Amino acid sequence: MARVTGGARAGRAAATVPATPPDDAPGAATAPERPEDVVAEQARADAADEVGRALADQPAAPAPVPSAEPEPAAEAPRPARRRRRGVNLRELRRQQTREAIVDAAAALFAERGFDHVSVLEIAQRAGVVEKTVFNHFPVKEGLVFEADPPMQAALLDAVRRRRTGESVAAAAGTFIVAACSRLGDPAAAPAVAEMARVIRGSRTLQVREREILGQLTDALAEQITLETRAAAGELEPWLAAHAVLGLYQSLLELARDRVLSPDPDGAELADELRSAGERGLALLQFGLASYAKRRT
Repeated sequence: MARVTGGARAGRAAATVPATPPDDAPGAATAPERPEDVVAEQARADAADEVGRALADQPAAPAPVPSAEPEPAAEAPRPARRRRRGVNLRELRRQQTREAIVDAAAALFAERGFDHVSVLEIAQRAGVVEKTVFNHFPVKEGLVFEADPPMQAALLDAVRRRRTGESVAAAAGTFIVAACSRLGDPAAAPAVAEMARVIRGSRTLQVREREILGQLTDALAEQITLETRAAAGELEPWLAAHAVLGLYQSLLELARDRVLSPDPDGAELADELRSAGERGLALLQFGLASYAKRRT
């Protein structure tokens, strides 16, 4: 959902939307550059497992029967290969330009704050023209927040794949607690702190973050409505979704408060986030334990 520097890309948005559970949860991995990268990494790992199981069930292909006559050598598709190389090179250059823009923006935002940096200054720092910045990021806020937060897909997937008898609150809440606990990793603290300063220093970014949290809430509520076949206007799906995302927002702000405190103790932050998250999850479970259980 967000980007930030910590050595430029190294800690980009390690601060806003975490996405995978810690080591004691399935599919955990060492923290990559961004929490949203962790989401994508977890999704890719799940997909790879499914493909691996599917392939394992397939019968082995029969060995080819040697032919008495050698097959004529196929002509190499040189034109297609040249086109493919050209496309890859253009994409590589585009990605490098995008990364240069993001790094320049993150450095400037950290130096002077989001609201006091112009797109023209970002372009000059990145060595491109202003139009190029807008080609990659139509709005300035896009330099901080992903337009389509990967956490949304991961959260909904955790809900869809929950066990029979498990409630939406349990599945979504457990995912969020595990993911937010990773913000307590001491290695992530500089990036979390940097993003916290940038966002808390900008009214524009605070508004945009609330909009993104609203989108996540709406997406979860719609998934619950679909599963429960709730009639239009029923409140339960929206109440459940708001409760779950409220837990997420609370843990996120707790992490930011701790890393911005005068004497942050990174070694204990992960435990504090996990403990607070589990207490919040228990509260959700007490009130929502019997709602939207998976039947089959």
